[in-house]
Amino acid sequence: MQLGLYIDQNRCMGCFACIVACKDWHDVPAGPASWIRLKIMEKGAYPDLLVAFLPTACWHCESPECVSVCPAEAIAKRDEDGIVTVDRDVCLGRDDCGACLEACPYDAPQFGAEENAKMQKCDLCVDRWAQAKKPVCVSSCPVQALDAGPMDELRAKYGDVREAEGFTCLAPLAPSVRFKPKENAASLDLRRIDVFPRSG
Repeated sequence: MQLGLYIDQNRCMGCFACIVACKDWHDVPAGPASWIRLKIMEKGAYPDLLVAFLPTACWHCESPECVSVCPAEAIAKRDEDGIVTVDRDVCLGRDDCGACLEACPYDAPQFGAEENAKMQKCDLCVDRWAQAKKPVCVSSCPVQALDAGPMDELRAKYGDVREAEGFTCLAPLAPSVRFKPKENAASLDLRRIDVFPRSG
């Protein structure tokens, strides 16, 4: 089984509730590390313009580059649910290594501001799944823009769209996420893109 996420870009209003809930649930201290970030894209020109939001996290790829490049074998993919986890006690740290950050095209590995910070990232709330609960980002979303579950169930419920505004699916990695992309965005020119919180 492979667990993953579903994101409806038409529902997401960029409220940051998922980010706050994630930091609170996982005790991620204030600073540059954030297991979920929000990509904000402005497109078009008045009067034809729009803003699209995209929560971004670890996509728990079916073939994660971070696992294969980690020299300490600190990153692993769980057989039972496909969640990619990191053992911070084994991680060599950003200053001494940082290979996972260079390998991940989605910037999922996160690091605190401390010297030689150890890698941290979304673990899809593995502790909550053990209690039959969905990830805290899903539970905290006030507009139900997020969902999580086995990928075959997400595909059956929402379809198999792999691209969204601000996201490119890299097929060899097979990221475990499906979308309802922002409507009416494809024909408009990208004017600005920001990601919050910004990495350190």
